[in-house]
Amino acid sequence: AAQEEARRVAVSAFKVLECSGMARVDLFLENSTGKFYVNEINTLPGFTTISMYPKLWEASGIPYTELIDRLIALAVERHAEKNKLRTKY
Repeated sequence: AAQEEARRVAVSAFKVLECSGMARVDLFLENSTGKFYVNEINTLPGFTTISMYPKLWEASGIPYTELIDRLIALAVERHAEKNKLRTKY
């Protein structure tokens, strides 16, 4: 239950702040209430094989190489969407 609530709070913070791509949401847990608080959103988390960001994904079943593939695919998709936009000056 706590893991699902932590995930819900993290995803909510990510969406409310209109983040995109990769980020790590750091939380505090108030033991007396079980309530989670957002500490910070790290939009440039460490990304070596020993860093927390890829380790958290690996713990959820997504290995490092697949994570890299997914992030590249997301970047290509975002680039294509951006190229569809037209600006007139």
